[in-house]
Amino acid sequence: MELMALYLFIAVCITLMLGYPVAFTLAGVSLLFAGIGISLGVLTPGLILALPDRVFGVMNNATLVAVPLFVLMGVLLEKSRVAETLLSSMARLMGRLPGGLGISVVLVGMLMAASTGIVGATVVTMGLISLPSMLKHRYDPSLAAGTICATGTLGQIIPPSIALVLLGDVLSSAYHQAQISQGIFNPRSISVGDLFVGALLPGLLLVALYMLYIVLQTWRSPPEKQATSAGDPDETLPLAQLLPGLLPPVLLIVLVLGSIISGAATPTEAAGIGALGALLLALKAGLSLPMLQASLETTLKVTAMVFMILIGAALFSLVFRGFGGEELVHGLFTRLPGGQLAAIAIVMLLIFLLGFILDFIEITFVVVPIVGPILMIMGVDPIWLGIMIAVNLQTSFLTPPFGFSLFYLRGVAPASVTTGAIYKGVMPFIIIQLFMLVLLCIFPSLATWLPDLVFNR
Repeated sequence: MELMALYLFIAVCITLMLGYPVAFTLAGVSLLFAGIGISLGVLTPGLILALPDRVFGVMNNATLVAVPLFVLMGVLLEKSRVAETLLSSMARLMGRLPGGLGISVVLVGMLMAASTGIVGATVVTMGLISLPSMLKHRYDPSLAAGTICATGTLGQIIPPSIALVLLGDVLSSAYHQAQISQGIFNPRSISVGDLFVGALLPGLLLVALYMLYIVLQTWRSPPEKQATSAGDPDETLPLAQLLPGLLPPVLLIVLVLGSIISGAATPTEAAGIGALGALLLALKAGLSLPMLQASLETTLKVTAMVFMILIGAALFSLVFRGFGGEELVHGLFTRLPGGQLAAIAIVMLLIFLLGFILDFIEITFVVVPIVGPILMIMGVDPIWLGIMIAVNLQTSFLTPPFGFSLFYLRGVAPASVTTGAIYKGVMPFIIIQLFMLVLLCIFPSLATWLPDLVFNR
């Protein structure tokens, strides 16, 4: 019977690779296998009756209300061209600094990635806004493309991030399940806020490494090929003239994140503040009724996609567990030579490979509920595990030839930026992110120290 769980997982992956919609693939393939299991007498029909309770639980989950609010916040900043103004102001502020424009792209992309939390939207937006400007200022096409692709994936790790909201909710349930299975009936809990705080140091360190690489590349270029950044005399402006375009969106992100870290607001409440603040900024920037309608429609589509995937993943999880898949995975991990370290290595490799064919939402809802409780029973810290998964997903989205970010940028890049140049450009950033994963393995306190300090864990 346990082999049926393995066949179910393989069938889902194959069907997804054929291009079928994720939510309906998860639900449809799971129902098909459930029917086979019931007809063979190896699956209890009553198991499927638990699905309405799962769906009702999703509907009553206050944490997930943050998803549409954070999406609306990011879409409003994008549609109203607040992000474009922010990039222009940041680039002019950097003046003649080596790699100033590249640094500006990383900083603005970090804010955009955090506010939208959707890799594709960020890469496409930054590609349209910043790629022409970087090429105009003589940036190497590979460096420009790599910077934009890598920056777009920062939404996986920089809070406030939808990826961390979803991951925090799933890990919280997995942590609770792991403790109950160990006989701990007064379990500790983790929250989205814990993950937000835990992601701060690794996320900022990653941004710093990106910027350091860009500066070094700019310095190493021959004088005749050196990027001019935004250092043209007519483009460099004093700080006072740039503050109106620079300060409001930055303050909005700081306000949202600060309210969560200080405990003044839950992630859902902070998301409401962010959406309202983004709406006010967009109105000030000239938001029209058609732009508002487009923003709301985009938010509706993304939210519907997330929740349909969540419902499909709930059905997949029920059937997978009904076939004994959880016991199969647990037995595999416990028999591995190397124990906890080997189990983590296999999970990280699996998530990395699945990142080629699945988005972070599917991986969060399908893979993490299966492996999360098992790893936590083995003693893995849930916050550290969440940050490791987030950084890992960033890397898989960049890796040629299947990395999603590469396809998104290829769709908006001019013909002068070849696919080979995009592939070449992301390689150093992949190395940086793998280096970040190694640092997290060697120094887990990078992810756990700040939450321990802030929340007295």
